[in-house]
Amino acid sequence: MELDAIEDLIEAEIPDAVASVTRPRVHNDEDEDDHYAATIVSPAFEGLSLVDQHQRVYDALGEHMTTDIHAMELQTYTPSAYADHGDGALDHELREAGLLPLEE
Repeated sequence: MELDAIEDLIEAEIPDAVASVTRPRVHNDEDEDDHYAATIVSPAFEGLSLVDQHQRVYDALGEHMTTDIHAMELQTYTPSAYADHGDGALDHELREAGLLPLEE
């Protein structure tokens, strides 16, 4: 499955989500291409436990979790948690989406 397609599924199903999906490792086994890592930031995660946040992502991916995706490493954040603990890789996209304050 293409990385952009996974991001689109997540962003379409979770309100105001910004998602970044990668393949975290490269292997010689063709099935290893089904391993993904995703960082998702959304205000919809506010007040949810980490388990519930991850369940929202799995629900967004639906049947793809049993057909196209073998494994998914997840990092989920509310915008404020990402501002405090995220790696900054999504800052530009989050500012464009109005989820982080503009730099001064």
